[in-house]
Amino acid sequence: MKLNSHTLDDFIEDVAVPTYDRSEVKVGIVHFGVGGFHRAHQAMYVDRLLQQGEAMDWGICGVGVLPGDRKMKDVMDAQDCLFTLALKHSDGTWDTRVIGSIVEYLFAPDDAEAVIEKMAAETTRIVSLTITEGGYNFSATTGEFDASNPAVVADLEDGAVPTTTFGLVIAALARRRERGLKPFTIMSCDNIEGNGHIAQSTFTAFAQLKDPSLAEWISTEGAFPNSMVDRITPVTTPEVMRELKDRYAIDDHWPVAGEPFTQWVLEDAFTLGRPPLEHVGVQVVEDVTPYELMKLRLLNASHQALCYFGYLSGYRLVHEVAQDRSFAQFLLAYMDNEATPTLQAVPGIDLDEYKRTLIERFSNPEIRDTVARLCAESSDRIPKWLLPVIRSNLETGGDIALSTAVVASWARYAEGVDEQGEPIEIVDQLKDTLVPLARKQHEDPTAFIANRSVFGDLVDNDRFVAEYTKQLKSLHDNGARSTLEALLAHVSGNT
Repeated sequence: MKLNSHTLDDFIEDVAVPTYDRSEVKVGIVHFGVGGFHRAHQAMYVDRLLQQGEAMDWGICGVGVLPGDRKMKDVMDAQDCLFTLALKHSDGTWDTRVIGSIVEYLFAPDDAEAVIEKMAAETTRIVSLTITEGGYNFSATTGEFDASNPAVVADLEDGAVPTTTFGLVIAALARRRERGLKPFTIMSCDNIEGNGHIAQSTFTAFAQLKDPSLAEWISTEGAFPNSMVDRITPVTTPEVMRELKDRYAIDDHWPVAGEPFTQWVLEDAFTLGRPPLEHVGVQVVEDVTPYELMKLRLLNASHQALCYFGYLSGYRLVHEVAQDRSFAQFLLAYMDNEATPTLQAVPGIDLDEYKRTLIERFSNPEIRDTVARLCAESSDRIPKWLLPVIRSNLETGGDIALSTAVVASWARYAEGVDEQGEPIEIVDQLKDTLVPLARKQHEDPTAFIANRSVFGDLVDNDRFVAEYTKQLKSLHDNGARSTLEALLAHVSGNT
């Protein structure tokens, strides 16, 4: 059965469908980047509100900007913007519902004016974003907006029809200022640290280049709330689509499958109001920072703690690693002994329960996340997620054995050869620098961590270097599994 507004009443009882009148839902949010995560996260939360009879003026208009978004436009048109969300439990059961909160979809390359006018409309009060870290167009090294980007340069030309998210959004804000309307809130939902600050920096930088007075108005009158978002949402595969048909007889051309767990912590900073998201489980707070640190140093850093040791031990799927008792103990020990002491107080969160939940999430066999995916782009991830834990504990005299061992496991993995002599495909923007350094460390044990662009001054810290070289030697001499077991024995002996 094809998914659209006319077939909803015919779906089997196992699939929840919108019970609200979608024709009565008005657009209050324009969203750039309608991918899997947005549809499994923000769109789901708004759908929950609509199911409760709330937020009827907070429907979502999706916007596609990139050429690859045309497929989403075609699917949304064919399915009346409906899609299926399947939450996959570890026991093989699914919780499945049709989400109806997206009520319109615009493809900017076809009609930029329609996108600008939709945002400029008085009824639009939030413009939200899931455009990935790369979509914010800032330098990874300097943090500055890249004004030399050819697409940005083209959008800055007088009379240009905007093609970038920046050009479209700033054109809409200029139109609102002309009409005497307040600016909408720009709400980043991307999985990057300080996402609101980054959005504010990059959008105002573009506005400054276009019209300095507009940039000042946006800075003074606008709002860019920070948020922390979390739900593992793998790329939709043909297998998901086939199983949806087999289980429920639903023909959905772009469903979404994800884990049951979800979290959204949102700073309460909006120019023109917001949906009552706290009614459907969103934590609306004054300061997102404690929650962000919790996620970065517990969830994200734990992904790094399991991936290199796991890969070198022969595992290729994340749930296989997490279901290994030794690895689960290792992750919990890292979180308890080294990461947690570096966190701020996290209001409303039971950290012990959160950590147990992480192990359960990693162990879900239905998600089928790959170890190789977690090992990719380590030079971007490790400095943000794990090295701050090490630095904090070096300052306070805290434990560093496990987190330092993770760094050593990355260095061993970066040699590009596993313990059976098979090649490892290293996926990293610094691959050409890091792999040669890693391969030198049999003769020069500190060659890898001497890269100051990645590790800063850690190579100057005698305590860190001693622990690192000890763990690296064990990885070379004894292998990943034996090194991990020895670390667990060390931790057990100190408790």
